[in-house]
Amino acid sequence: MSKTDWLKPLQHILNCPVHAVSKSIAEWSELVSTAEKVWLGEHTTASPMEGQRVEKEGNTWIIISFNEYEVDVLEIESKSLNETEKELISWTLQLHAGAKENKLSTLSETERHALKLGEWIQKQLESDEPVYSLPDHLTAGSRLFNEMIPFLLVTEQHGTKQATYSELEKLLRSFMSDDVLLIPLKTQEWLIWGSISLLKDEDSDAFEELEEETLEESLASIGFGLHEMLASEWIGECHLAVAHPTTPAKGMLETTMLLRETVNLGRKFHIGTNIHLPWMLQLERLLNAIPEVQRSKYLEQSLKRADLFVESEMLSTLETFFTLDCNVSETAKKLYIHRNTLLYRLDKLKQETGLDVRQFRDAVLVKIILLLYKVTKRN
Repeated sequence: MSKTDWLKPLQHILNCPVHAVSKSIAEWSELVSTAEKVWLGEHTTASPMEGQRVEKEGNTWIIISFNEYEVDVLEIESKSLNETEKELISWTLQLHAGAKENKLSTLSETERHALKLGEWIQKQLESDEPVYSLPDHLTAGSRLFNEMIPFLLVTEQHGTKQATYSELEKLLRSFMSDDVLLIPLKTQEWLIWGSISLLKDEDSDAFEELEEETLEESLASIGFGLHEMLASEWIGECHLAVAHPTTPAKGMLETTMLLRETVNLGRKFHIGTNIHLPWMLQLERLLNAIPEVQRSKYLEQSLKRADLFVESEMLSTLETFFTLDCNVSETAKKLYIHRNTLLYRLDKLKQETGLDVRQFRDAVLVKIILLLYKVTKRN
């Protein structure tokens, strides 16, 4: 569970502002040494421990978790809490830490490391000032400095039993070989890093020889294959995004942000599509940045010109036409219609709307209208 999942309920229960902040070990030691009141629990030393709290200048800080580099704490106004509430929060955090420690003791070293990576990612995503490079204690002696292919898997298993880490990791290894890194994020969200060797084949001596277009086609092919395997052999309905290869140690956070945005854009603008590719969603990203009021207003004005845009036959025709790069002959073949039938439909659109999708400028306008319609018709 991420901080944002429990901070709001805690604020509601306490009826006061509650903040989760991070302090370096040195900052925490300084705070303890200058505090007006220190509660160490059952421990006799001031070394960090979950549930410990200090009070100073009208504020209370209670340790949530810690490592050898920093301490995560709850920051609450002291006057907002009575002693019983402070004790209860400390006790709850100690209890949670004990349960977490027991759980971790049963996990493999790989899964423990993956959980730490996932916690660090979530923490940075929720921070106002995120750190974009992994700290040394999470990368020491690891393969995270090697270039890898990133994927984001989002499952749709609401109300059903979730697969365990080991089950998913085993399945991924069968598809990607043993060189795979699986990182759990949210309950139904997994960050996957695959070996760059997935892009190499017998006819390619070096990854650098691949042209940009070929690289993206290869990544898309890998994504489709991985999704098919996961959907059929394990999780059923799911969404998968894939991005360009990068070095996890330096690009872990930015890549996660990109893949999350890609999945969200794909699910928002292209219902029924499960494979989401960031380089195919550039226009959607731009439109999503426009305030909803302005998008709705533009769509309303555009659709007043004709209802032809929203007819199922015309929608199917235009989507296929754009998918095939506005190629008339290929579109007719794909739709199993005569070329003249397709031309008739496009001419009809031009007559009723004044927009000829065979012209670049008009094609862009129609594409924008269709994307906006997909979003607003569900609201």
